[in-house]
Amino acid sequence: MTRRLSIRTERWPIAGRFTIARGSKTEAVVVVAEISDGTHIGRGECVPYARYGETVEGTAADILGLAQAVADGMTRNELQKTLPSGAARNALDCAFWDLEAKLSGKPAWSLAGLPEPQPRTTAYTLSLGTPDEMAEAAAKAAHRPLLKVKLGAAGDPERIAAIRKAAPKAELIVDANEGWTGALLEQNLTACAAAGVILIEQPLPATEDDALMSLRRPVPVCADESAHDRAGLSKLSGKYDAINIKLDKTGGLTEALALQKDAEAAGLQVMVGCMLATSLAMAPAFLLAQTARFIDLDGPLLLSADRPGGIRFEDSLMHPPSPDIWG
Repeated sequence: MTRRLSIRTERWPIAGRFTIARGSKTEAVVVVAEISDGTHIGRGECVPYARYGETVEGTAADILGLAQAVADGMTRNELQKTLPSGAARNALDCAFWDLEAKLSGKPAWSLAGLPEPQPRTTAYTLSLGTPDEMAEAAAKAAHRPLLKVKLGAAGDPERIAAIRKAAPKAELIVDANEGWTGALLEQNLTACAAAGVILIEQPLPATEDDALMSLRRPVPVCADESAHDRAGLSKLSGKYDAINIKLDKTGGLTEALALQKDAEAAGLQVMVGCMLATSLAMAPAFLLAQTARFIDLDGPLLLSADRPGGIRFEDSLMHPPSPDIWG
């Protein structure tokens, strides 16, 4: 039977406000792609990101532009050569995986040749704010084992010190979202080291990260905005100790699995991250999380509500997604 491709845009309110160095938002806007054969429906969710030149409208148009190709029998492997890495390909790639699982009666992890997923602990993100605001948020989340702290503005040493005092037992990851400058880099790195931070994501803009090559790094540094897919992996050498793999950057689970393998072979630690989205976007990324050193898949925890049948969280412990949600 001919396959039909459809999309829809959804808006999911955030619990409060989510703030990073680039700005704030109060809702997560996602694009959902569905591929139906008349009996089964495969779904994938993506988040278009303006930092990478993406818009909701453009992403939707890119996906729908392949409706005829999908109807004519396009495969997941053919998709990799048709669309570039990014949000549009991610939604379609994950929809293909989901449909393949439903058609075969086998879970996606089995189709990917992976072991059955087990519960894993995710980071919990604290939005950028004043030192007092972030300390208050940290105190409320101090029982969680791993906190991800959004920095990237003047006064970051005071912020991280206040957070460490408010959450003395939690492991801390810092994410500057390209917000630091070369002039402040050593000062901020020193403050993070003093607070016992275990990882720093993307301290400098991607266009300026050559400065990391000659810098002593008292805390491991992770590439995020500087790292998308395998094509750019060689450019990270000497600058970074880890890589944050997000399906919206790689263009889906297919490329993400390959990137994870190559990154580990290159001696890079792996973080599996996410954009602000629902459990439908977290579910395929959870397969990567099984062997990742760092996991940041707390998107649903930051929303006012997740979609029905979403991933079950016990505080920061994520349980494997139900096949009803994906895969």
